[in-house]
Amino acid sequence: MTPESSLPRITVPPPGPKAQAIIARDARVTSPSYTRPYPLVVESGTGACVVDADGNRFLDFAAGIAVCSTGHSHPLVVEAITRQASRFLHMSATDFYYEEAVSLAEKVARLAPVGSQAGDARVLFTNSGTEAVEAALKLARYKTGRHLALSFYGSFHGRTMGALSLTASKAIQRRGFGPMLPGAFQVPYADCYRCPFGKEPDTCDLECVEFIEEYPFKRTAPPQDVAAIIVEPVQGEGGYVVPPARYFKRLRELCDRHGILLIADEVQSGIGRTGRMFAIEHFGVRPDIIAVAKGIASGMPLGLCIARADLMSWPPGAHASTFGGNPVSCAAAMATLDLISGSLMENARRQGERLIAGLTRLATRHKLIGQVRGLGLMVGIELVTDPVTRRRATDEARRVVTESFQRGLLILTAGENTLRLSPPLVIDDHQTDAALAILDESLTAVAKS
Repeated sequence: MTPESSLPRITVPPPGPKAQAIIARDARVTSPSYTRPYPLVVESGTGACVVDADGNRFLDFAAGIAVCSTGHSHPLVVEAITRQASRFLHMSATDFYYEEAVSLAEKVARLAPVGSQAGDARVLFTNSGTEAVEAALKLARYKTGRHLALSFYGSFHGRTMGALSLTASKAIQRRGFGPMLPGAFQVPYADCYRCPFGKEPDTCDLECVEFIEEYPFKRTAPPQDVAAIIVEPVQGEGGYVVPPARYFKRLRELCDRHGILLIADEVQSGIGRTGRMFAIEHFGVRPDIIAVAKGIASGMPLGLCIARADLMSWPPGAHASTFGGNPVSCAAAMATLDLISGSLMENARRQGERLIAGLTRLATRHKLIGQVRGLGLMVGIELVTDPVTRRRATDEARRVVTESFQRGLLILTAGENTLRLSPPLVIDDHQTDAALAILDESLTAVAKS
């Protein structure tokens, strides 16, 4: 794509007439539980751009909620999907064998930072991140014989009942569905911008980890009953929050001290997005179990529960999935991993640095920007109405998203007031700079309104 054809172009104010007609049809037949932040109707996509039903071209910095890691319809991924689809579409790895699933499991086992060394892992295939989390929770309870599980405020682990019980992102996600799975409880996450203990990074002694020992472990959740702690290396729905570097080492020590399994939820942060194959690698610890999905297959449905080989030793029938490890999805994942390992992971690191540097410059001109944070192409911009009180600019964040859409940039929010930037890992300098320019215009428009 030439630079011009890979940048936004709005010819009809969105949503145009064709998009409006499709949205009207959708309203009559689709569940209203879906959250549509703006009226985008996608017709096609290439690389980091999508075209809507009326011919408008958008720069996609949402990537299907961090799913389209290699961009839209990468030719090598499409080729792998087409080649596999022409051979067979499904046989179920639950009951039979096929090389596509074996090859993918071998590759993932080599890459995943679990166990004592590379390759010391086993893989269970699922359809989604939620299912990968469910599998991880079941495995932890099965292998430890314990029934409690700890997660963190701000976390999002999925919407099925087990994963939902671990989720603590937004009340709407739980309201009306209780009671939750017994044994799930939450503690504060390491959010240095909004430390619940009133600390600043230079005075912090990781009170958020000490809190676990001093309160739930001593009062309501004996550590001998805790099967697992599940944590996002970069908290996604909670606002793209990046903990301090030493946080995970203390968390790992806590788990080791009490025989608790550490589960890394890498559904959103994994597969090259942060400039490393897995975000947990930035922090120098090895979890016992990793949940993966989203970017693993460039848009095809696939999730993975990856565990230490000695842990994943449950018997046949203990857990499985009819469609998990679908051969077409496996083929897409193999092509995706080749592309990520080849150059896209390094591009994510480089473009992430460019993006964060540009946003940091914008922060000097826009009082709405309270903090810019992120790793690689997992970047959050927290908006505040006052830089001293850090009052959340919730309405302003939604309006910046809408203003950006009208200008041809697709972004989403995370948490109450954070702009979430998670573009495909294929973006180039021109696209990064174009996104910065649109964000500059959108922030200006909201500040003036």
